[in-house]
Amino acid sequence: MTSTATAPAPPARRPPPRGGPGRRWAGWGFLAPFMTVFALVFVAPIAYSLYLSVYRNRLVGGTSFVGADNYRTAFTDPVFWDAVVRVGLFLAVQVPIMLFLALLLALALDSGRLYGRDFFRISIFLPYAVPAVVATLMWGFMYGTRFGLVGNANDLLGVTLPDPLSPGLVLASIGNIVTWQFVGYNMLILYSALRTVPHELYEAAEVDGAGQLRVITAVKLPALRGALVIAAVFSVIGSFQLFNEPSILRNLAPNAITSGYTPNLYTYSLAFSGQQQNQAAAVAVIMGLLTMAVAYAVQLFGMRRAV
Repeated sequence: MTSTATAPAPPARRPPPRGGPGRRWAGWGFLAPFMTVFALVFVAPIAYSLYLSVYRNRLVGGTSFVGADNYRTAFTDPVFWDAVVRVGLFLAVQVPIMLFLALLLALALDSGRLYGRDFFRISIFLPYAVPAVVATLMWGFMYGTRFGLVGNANDLLGVTLPDPLSPGLVLASIGNIVTWQFVGYNMLILYSALRTVPHELYEAAEVDGAGQLRVITAVKLPALRGALVIAAVFSVIGSFQLFNEPSILRNLAPNAITSGYTPNLYTYSLAFSGQQQNQAAAVAVIMGLLTMAVAYAVQLFGMRRAV
């Protein structure tokens, strides 16, 4: 008997890299256009704002370095804090109402029992396509007590309806405009999330004898948590950026909306009306950090609730 030994196979050799050293830079070449635009439209404005915020332009002596003096002035400015509190109140009331309405509309469209679903979906989303300036002018005309819809109703019915542009109601009037504009946008986010829910979950719930309310609470709402967090974060950022509506309505309600009604309007007034660009930059930096902190807190809270 003879035995034959099988020779071990030689180790696989790694193919040599192709393209040479220049190939390693190919990825950076693809990233270069994005990085250039990102640096110009995002990094550069932030860096310039930080630069402006630590300087002050004096009538005597020109521009001088003042460190954190502009920030100290902002933190001790009652007008700035009144604007922050006002926007915080707006956020705490308007955002939950808007998201609740968007949730109801998304659930109604997803139920399959709404006749003309496509028509209603487009109709609800249509206000978002209206420019903010046009929407504010339109609602401002309807709010008018002398020339608008409220004034016509007063003359027709012989009553005196509350003035929507009065100091006590103008914030609610702005909230109504923002809700009308963005409820369709948030509805579309939630509706898109509902369309991704597997139909097997609905079939399993139907087999278990679950009714529509049970399906909503046990299947749809848990599936919407991520989308609700995204919509809430976007709404928080939008609330802190409130500018167009009070800026335009200010001409119709000068006694109710001041130059420091919102932080963004206050920053604009400092920079262009008061010629205090350095102070405006400090306020903008503070508001950017505050917006980031609140948005992150909302996101963290939503993620914890999801767990």
